Amino acid sequence: MPILDVQGLNVSYGMIQAVQGVTITVEPGEIVTLVGPNGAGKTSTLLAIAGLIRSKGGIAFKGRSIAGIASQRIVRSGLSLVPEGRGTIGTLTVEENLEMGAYTRERGWRVDLPAIYRRFPVLEARASQQAQSLSGGEQQMLALARALLARPSLLLLDEPSMGLAPMLVRQVFEIIHEINREGTTVLLVEQNANAALKIAHRAYVLESGRIAASGSGREMLSDARIAKAYLS
Repeated sequence: MPILDVQGLNVSYGMIQAVQGVTITVEPGEIVTLVGPNGAGKTSTLLAIAGLIRSKGGIAFKGRSIAGIASQRIVRSGLSLVPEGRGTIGTLTVEENLEMGAYTRERGWRVDLPAIYRRFPVLEARASQQAQSLSGGEQQMLALARALLARPSLLLLDEPSMGLAPMLVRQVFEIIHEINREGTTVLLVEQNANAALKIAHRAYVLESGRIAASGSGREMLSDARIAKAYLS
């Protein structure tokens, strides 16, 4: 059974239909990536799944419908989103931001801090600093760490490499790969299609709000049309 099953998803902003009949599935343990041009509906798809915008269609997580459910309840069920732009709160310290990520756990979240700090040592060094003092790469690490403190079984990532230097992009994708190998399923939206497809088990191409192609990450990498459009 898919951990995520999206059927005929539609998202509109007034008269503009951003997502039109999108159907995707994510199996437990996979990395699935959504690639496509700007404005294709990738972010809207993630926001709808996470319950942050209104949508029509079916969204099932772990076999249960989450369509129309409040985003807080969705997080409690084991689905976390790292939004585009990271979403860290600049005036709070690094550790306060991490605590916010664990709000669904109420108590005992600090038991996970040693593992978080081993994976993101820069965050331990900056724990008492305001998040706004961090570099872009450090803020992305904080956003990832904050989401992991909710102990998600499915992690949604929206443009995690945006604005980062190439060395940091490689590091972010290595971390995503590690997180997945350790058991967290990942649905990834990413403009860097080449890097995303290299770690993805499967991929969907969105164009103008619709699924234009799908297949394994390797198939997408070797598809001449995909390569010309997104990998140049």
